[in-house]
Parts: sequence; structure tokens; C-alpha cells
Amino acid sequence: MEHAVIVTLAAPLAPGVELFELEDELIEAIDSAGVGEFDGNLIGGDEVVLYMYGPDADTLFAAIEPVLANLPPPRGSYAVKRYGPPDDATAKEVRIDLMS
Repeated sequence: MEHAVIVTLAAPLAPGVELFELEDELIEAIDSAGVGEFDGNLIGGDEVVLYMYGPDADTLFAAIEPVLANLPPPRGSYAVKRYGPPDDATAKEVRIDLMS
């Protein structure tokens, strides 16, 4: 579990979107694809941050991308694919803007 996908959703979430239902959908997508694990969230201020880990950030993001596309994500939301462990300050990161 060396790679990560960290999704930052700007608040407020779209009407009718429940955070825990969204998390359940992400967990199901990740588990069905066998690409890693959903690790939790951080809720605060004007955003919700969702943490997912797995051996390959690209396949992990590919598994959750359809779930994110169905939100639609609030304007200003984005995902970061990190290619390396959390303690590696030199790990490559790629930001993907999520459009609503």
C-alpha cells in the first residue's frame, strides 16, 4: 500500500449527496476492483478529504473515478494521485481537477 489517492471535495456537497453513502460507494468500487483500501476522511472548514491507499495510484483512481463522476463534485474539488509512501517527501504527485 505505497500509493495513495487523496480526494478533496469542496463544501457543500451536492444536494442529496450523503458523505457516508459516498464513502460506501468508494469502498465498494475499491473492493470490487481489488485495488486497495479506503482509509477514512477528514472533515473541516470548507472541505472533506477522503483517503485511499493501494499498490498503484492509477488503478486506484480508475476504480473510483466513476463514483466521483456521479456526484457531481462541487467546483474546486480535486484528487491527488501520490506515487510513494506518505513519509517520502520526494514522491511524485499528480493533481486532477474534478469538474462539476
